[in-house]
Amino acid sequence: MPRIESRLASLGIELPQLCPPVANYVSAKRSGNVVQISGQLSSRSSGGGIKGSVGADCSLADGITAARLCAINLIAQFKAAADGDLDRVRVLRLGGYVQAGPEFFEIPTVMNGCSDLIVDVFGDAGKHARSAIGVYRLPFNFAVEVDASIEIVD
Repeated sequence: MPRIESRLASLGIELPQLCPPVANYVSAKRSGNVVQISGQLSSRSSGGGIKGSVGADCSLADGITAARLCAINLIAQFKAAADGDLDRVRVLRLGGYVQAGPEFFEIPTVMNGCSDLIVDVFGDAGKHARSAIGVYRLPFNFAVEVDASIEIVD
């Protein structure tokens, strides 16, 4: 079993089916060996997910879990972009958006839910640059959205 697939299995993570874009964009765009992955929401492929403003409608712990869901959805997109071979992926950057309540300031802590899982799964190839931004609203009222830039190593 490939190294990254083995790590996912040991963490008990099963990748979801890819969700198609909901508007006029593509899920991923490649230029050379760099791939930009469109934002992935804190949703579950079987429906539902974590919605609301972190710090108002849901807790910090819920926000961290939401960011982790984004990471799982991103990894599924990485796999598609790398033609099924996650061992070829290097994560360059994550851009995180947290739908935050008016008095909620732990945006970086929420994003750690995504960053920590990416590094747990990919090791050194998962260490990345990052932005963590609090926003008023996200699509469909989801709590977190994260996009990514990756490199496909030949």
